[in-house]
Formats: sequence, C-alpha cells, structure tokens
Amino acid sequence: MSYTALYRKFRPATFADVKGQDHIVTTLKNQIKADRKGHAYLFTGTRGTGKTTVAKIFARMVNCENPSEDGPCGECRCCRAIAAGASMNVIEIDAASNNGVDNIREIVEEVSYSPAEGKYKVYIIDEVHMLSIGAFNALLKTLEEPPSYVIFILATTEVHKLPITILSRCQRYDFRRISIETIADRLLELTRAEGVQVEDKAIRYIAKTADGSMRDALSLLDQCIAFHLGKELTYDKVLDVLGAVDTEVFSRLLRSVLERNVLGCVRLLEEIVMQGRELTQFVTDFTWYLRNLMLVQASDNLEDVIDMSTDNLKRLKEEAELADMEQIVRYIRIFSDLSGQIKYASQKRILVEIALIKLCKPQMETGQDAILDRIRQVEDQLEKGVVVTAVSGGDGGTLTGNSVAPRRSAPELPKAIPEDVKQIVAKWPSIVGSAENPMKTYLKGAKLSLGEENRLIMVLEDGVASDYFTQHQENRQILENLLAEFSGKAIEVNIRTVSGEQEFADNYVDLSRIIQMEIEEEEEE
Repeated sequence: MSYTALYRKFRPATFADVKGQDHIVTTLKNQIKADRKGHAYLFTGTRGTGKTTVAKIFARMVNCENPSEDGPCGECRCCRAIAAGASMNVIEIDAASNNGVDNIREIVEEVSYSPAEGKYKVYIIDEVHMLSIGAFNALLKTLEEPPSYVIFILATTEVHKLPITILSRCQRYDFRRISIETIADRLLELTRAEGVQVEDKAIRYIAKTADGSMRDALSLLDQCIAFHLGKELTYDKVLDVLGAVDTEVFSRLLRSVLERNVLGCVRLLEEIVMQGRELTQFVTDFTWYLRNLMLVQASDNLEDVIDMSTDNLKRLKEEAELADMEQIVRYIRIFSDLSGQIKYASQKRILVEIALIKLCKPQMETGQDAILDRIRQVEDQLEKGVVVTAVSGGDGGTLTGNSVAPRRSAPELPKAIPEDVKQIVAKWPSIVGSAENPMKTYLKGAKLSLGEENRLIMVLEDGVASDYFTQHQENRQILENLLAEFSGKAIEVNIRTVSGEQEFADNYVDLSRIIQMEIEEEEEE
C-alpha cells in the first residue's frame, strides 16, 4: 500500500477532531441539532485552518443516517459513500480550474434534481474567489433561493475578492489561525500514534513555523520525519531540515549589532550561509526574535503571548535590558522591510548584509528612530570618555553632548620629521599601488600623521577599513612588511580611527600636506 501523507491520513473525520475552531464547530452542531441549517455558507480564513475539512464533515453530518452530537457515524451507507468520494450527493468543485460561466451553469441545471439517496445535495466550491464575474452572476439566483434539499458551502482564503452580492447571500464563518499550543498538542498526539520519538522543543518550533496552519505543520513534520527516518527527531535536526537558525545565534547577532560591530555581523552571516541555512527563514525568525524583545520590554506579564520556555524567557529579559525600545523598533522596521524584498531577490545575502550594516550604522538613515539611535550612540561615547565633535555653535564653540565645549585648537606642526617617516609618506602612492586587494582599497582612504616619539600613525575612518587592521594582526603585519620593503627599516605603525574628516583635522597633522608625495603613474590596462 502506498504511503499517505500525514495531513491526509489524520484529516479529522468528526467535529470532535477539529482543533482550534470551536466557535464554528459549536455553531454548526447547534444548527444541525435544532434543524436550523442554512442554505449557503461561506468559510473564510488562511490556508490549512480546516475550511474544507469542516465542510466535508458537515456534508456527511446532514446526510448521516445515525448522526451523533460529535459528527457522522461513519458506518452508514451515505457516510461510506461520501468518504470514498462515490456519493452523488456531495459535489466538490475546484473554482481555480472550473471558474467559467459554463461550469456554474452545469451546477444550476443539476440543482433541480433531488438527491438519489440521503437528505441533501451539498456543493463545496473551494477557492471560490477564482470564479469569473460571469460565473458569479450565473450563481447568484440559485445561491439566493436554492431548493430545500441543496446546501452551498463556499471556501476561500481571499474573501475580499468576492462580490458583495455573494457575501450578502451567505452565512459567513471566519476560521482563525490555530495557536502554537494547539498545533503542538496535535503533533505530539500524532507522533505517538506513528511511534515517532520527538523532542518537545522540536515540536514547538514546527508549530511556530507553521504560522497558524495545521496542514503546514503536518507537512513540515512529515518532511522532518522522512529526512531522519527511524531516528529521534530533535530540535537541531528540525533546524537542519528547515534551514533555520538556533536562537543562540540571534543573541550573538544582537550583541554584535549593539556593539556596532559590522565585521562581527558579517562574519556571523557568513557562518549561517556556510551552514546552508535559508536566509528568508533567517530574516523571518530574527524579526520574530526582535518582536519578542520588544514585548518583554513593554510588559512583565507576557509569557503566554511570547510562547517560549522559562529558561529562554529569562535570557530574553536579560538581553532586552541591553537595548532601548526605540532601537528595537528601528531594527524591526528594517528587517520587516527586508522580509518583503528578500523573497524574490536573486542576491539575498547582499540584502541581508545591507540591513545588518544599517542596524550598526544609524547615520545611514534619516528617519526619526535612526536619529534617536545616533544621539544614543553619542551619549554612550560621552559616558565612556570619548570626545564627540558635532555642529559648530555661533560662539565658535563645539556642541558636545548637551553642553557647549570650546573649540579645539588646531594640532601643532611637528618640529622635525624622521627621515624614514618622510620616505614612507613620499612613497605612499607607490606603497598603496603595490598592495593587494582588499588592503589596497582600504589604504587609499588612509591618512598619515605623526604621534608620540615620532611614530608613524595611520588614521582610518571607523568601520570596515579600521576593523581590517585593528582586528586582524596578520593584516597589520603584512602592512609593516610592505613599509619595510620601501624604507629598508622596520616601521611600527599605530592605527587610529576617526568618525570623519573634521575629527581628523581637529586632532591630527596631515603629513601629505607637509611632505611632497611622489606621483604614482598607473599602468594602463
């Protein structure tokens, strides 16, 4: 016998088996019990929430010879015929492929014939929003006044596309997204029935990824079981199958962002990509993680809303204290915009890298939340004793934090410059030209100055260029070896960083303005 997918094998056969839609099930059961059945129903809601399943149970229930309070008996002739798809009383129509006027006219003609057996003829029209305008018009009169033995059940995921004339003729039932708790309980029940060992944490992640859809959850579970057939299904194995990232990675990423560590963020993304993780899923999960941080900051009693274990919630509360609400909201906005772009992008990694750099560098944006983040960054630097230079005041002073500090005097010119430093500055274009990329690119933006004890200083703008030398000792050693080749002496270089041209001018002497550089003629390629 061929294998049957879990979502088909465990499709609910009675109202008692339907999960997460009690408001609809109770209403339909009461209608049948009181013999107050409607002639036209509209079932709407997101995918996988039970619309078609409830429609089929209702169709069997109204024709069952021995119905119970929970649903059809499943044993009588009508129940068996409907379950086997051999009954002439229950007609399922896929409006996506049968959406023309002629298809609906056939239904209208068939409606005039009473059922051969059973009490009702039930027409289940799935994806009804796909019908053409002409088909809707052909259905209107029959939908409004069908024979007493006919029931229409229309199902759709996009109810806003239906004409108001159709909506006004139907009893509307909105199927809700199924909660993570309900989906997880159902999955645990099914895995026990299938004899599959599974971790609770793995089940909860599948339930969360399903986004309120029971069918999606069963399909994901089926996929994970098939990949690790015969083995216990653990949380890590589920992450591998779905291409997802552990929450511990999100914690590391958040800390790198808060430290404005662009290189750390890019390296972590490289690690995620090399593990074969799906970037679209990564963006969705990190946005969800930021949402949880925001909720933790907003209130202390959101355990049920956040839906995670006590240990994870404790760690989340600790991390929420590291960032302000405005920061987290800005991060969510950037990643929410990214989630809308990345689905159809060919260069997903580049888009994620751009978003991470935006998180680390609020100066790239001009929005209010970005400006607040930049002000916060200045305040943090002031607390650490870092001098922050901003816009000049009218009195010749400089705004520093919330106070006005006197303008710094220009740095003094050195009285004597060592010959080896002069030689390096004069040959700097040649030195830059002989370096290999990416070092060559970073050296082009560097400026040379002189520090204490007449030591050579290379000043770089804060960011990727400075990180290249300060966080990688081997790159600094390559540079010093390069300088030694041109000068014939061992040269020790001090690396300094600035936030812009003005900070360099206020604190350092530009040796290129004092020493004439040799012009490096680039060879034509």
